[in-house]
Amino acid sequence: IPTGIQTAQAPLPDTEMRLIDMFHNGGPIMYPLTLLLLISVYVLVERLLVIGKASKKNEALVLSLKELIHNGNIGGAVSMCKGINTPESAMLEQGITRIGQPVQEIRTAMDKSGANEIAKLEKNLNVLNIIGRIAPMFGFIGTIIGVITIFYSISLAKTVEIEIISKGLYQKMITSASGLVVGVLAFVCYHWLNARIDKLAHRMEDTQIRFLDMLNE
Repeated sequence: IPTGIQTAQAPLPDTEMRLIDMFHNGGPIMYPLTLLLLISVYVLVERLLVIGKASKKNEALVLSLKELIHNGNIGGAVSMCKGINTPESAMLEQGITRIGQPVQEIRTAMDKSGANEIAKLEKNLNVLNIIGRIAPMFGFIGTIIGVITIFYSISLAKTVEIEIISKGLYQKMITSASGLVVGVLAFVCYHWLNARIDKLAHRMEDTQIRFLDMLNE
């Protein structure tokens, strides 16, 4: 029979796992892992912006240059390349400024220019490669620290109970997982950015061939 009187239920304990709590429970090794994560994200975003700008296509570029060159307007062709300001146009500029020289010299100059432009795009990518290798090692160091914490707690308590060893277990699991996550992220980003650069390099090679064929027409 309802009496109109309701008993207040005690609030349930907060068992939600929060990232900030995981960070603190992971111990001091979480600070270098966080730094490595921030560096990875910065390099990824910065390189994406640079590679994205460099990868802009201009299908009519070679045809436009062909018209200018055949009309004798070499200066206009050079100015067009400077205005576009991409690795592709920089490579073509080196070829245009050497028109009249043997084809092999033009090809060599364009190869060197293309290699320099690709090297600029690859700047800082080795940082991701290094982070991908060392982040799991930091996680392993955190695991060792967690194991040491477990045995130290056991030595103090003179007994083995889950409450005693849980802190060390929690620490070693968090650091291991964090190291692997940061390492995998950096590894994937490194190879993904390299794949985009390789795609651009193949396109530049094709553009170079079209340009040299155009000079022979």
